[in-house]
Amino acid sequence: MFNSEKTPAVEAVKSAASTGALIFSIVIIAGLIFTGQTSLAQDIHPVFVVIVLTLAVVWLSIVEGGQASLVGLAPVSHDLYAESHRIAHKSCVDAHSGDSLDRYLLGRQFMVVFIVFAINIAGGPVSGAELWGFPQWLLSIFLGVGLAMILFTTMCGQLNSQVNASHCMLDYLNTWPNYFTFRVAKAIEFSGIVHASYIIQIIVASLAGKKTGLRERPRSDLQDLFFYFRCFMSLVLLIFAFVITLAALFEGKTTMWESVPNVAAVVVFFLLMCVVGLLEGMQIAFFAVSKLPEDERGDNVWAKKTCRLLFRGDAHNLSAFMIGRQLCVVSCMFFIARVTSFDIDPGAGDATLWGIPAWAQIFLNTGFLGALITTILASIAWQLVASAFPIAFLSNPFTYVLLRLCLALKATGICNGAYVIAWIHRKIAGFQRDEVYIGTAEERRARAKADNLDKIRTGTGHLLKLPAFVEDAPESLKELARNDTEVQEYISSIHKQADIESSKP
Repeated sequence: MFNSEKTPAVEAVKSAASTGALIFSIVIIAGLIFTGQTSLAQDIHPVFVVIVLTLAVVWLSIVEGGQASLVGLAPVSHDLYAESHRIAHKSCVDAHSGDSLDRYLLGRQFMVVFIVFAINIAGGPVSGAELWGFPQWLLSIFLGVGLAMILFTTMCGQLNSQVNASHCMLDYLNTWPNYFTFRVAKAIEFSGIVHASYIIQIIVASLAGKKTGLRERPRSDLQDLFFYFRCFMSLVLLIFAFVITLAALFEGKTTMWESVPNVAAVVVFFLLMCVVGLLEGMQIAFFAVSKLPEDERGDNVWAKKTCRLLFRGDAHNLSAFMIGRQLCVVSCMFFIARVTSFDIDPGAGDATLWGIPAWAQIFLNTGFLGALITTILASIAWQLVASAFPIAFLSNPFTYVLLRLCLALKATGICNGAYVIAWIHRKIAGFQRDEVYIGTAEERRARAKADNLDKIRTGTGHLLKLPAFVEDAPESLKELARNDTEVQEYISSIHKQADIESSKP
């Protein structure tokens, strides 16, 4: 079902309850900060912690909304909004040339993980935190499990921006902070810190018997040398991060709960990485199989069960999964941040890990290493595997179980407060739907400015994900997807042809 078929009264109750839980979570987080019970609040003034936390959440929302806008506008002719949205046009011209969008998505992935880790340091509770005499069961839910930080980050930093950016892409992208964020993501990719992902990409493409399909001109020998140097540098950095994080876990020098044995902490670390990887890869695989006829989705019993559940009825479960998935991923990332963040304070006389200088330990305490590991091994690697082997990725029971979990979380309405925040933001910013500026897809085609679907690149080596909010798509698009089998067959033929071209030597 789409939004129009939901019961308004039930949705209103869910939204009110979700918004209330969000407000309560923000109050709790503020209380922790001003009582010095977060990692950052123990070292600097609470006011500065609030500023850092606010900036981090706002930046996270820009990163999430910017991705939805840049990916969504890829097929649209740039000429249509060159005058009305000059900043958005500036970003899109760069993002939609060559392999720029893939590079941006790679850098953006690290930004998301690192910002979430920073939010955890600024607002996450320290071990044994207590507040205002609240009962222990309430503290266990909102602080121990981390529900307060999860709701705050998910609704304020991610889902609300995705709601607006799903149908107000031009207005959302047309700001200098968005352009700055785009450039930072590109700079992160250029720096080479996540270039180990390209090694994984090359290996996965080779196993799939396909080329990665770069659109840009072949690199010169010097450019090749620079590229592989960054790949090697990134691989060394990743190995170092992995080794030093495991050493800290085995020595009990992370912010993991004291009651958890060191060996158990290592096991939890790997389990969480696998769960995040599955959730990240699932959306890539779902995007891929959504374009395949039912008889081409494999014979595996779990793949069939997953697809039947996913595409039931009007395929509303696709968008429902995305919302529940966001909640699950953020939850896991907060736990990973706790597991991998170092609990070593050189200023308090703590011995640094392996005797490294105090300044180096302070840098490691920022969560950089944990963010790097999570980005490459728990996120990008799984997405690349899913892009190359989507059917195989769906052919395991864990995918089906996680899909069920995500749908159950969405059904509770726990994140409905994001729609309230999005509505407030939309009213304040004066966002208008893209159709106001560039018309519908049909109108653009009538003006000889039809969308170019070839710019939407999927398949091996591409991190293009499901649209965040399918249910917010224009009614004409939903109707087309439901009823026009010729269009479905045409889109499928495009992707099949792309696969054939990419597999050519």
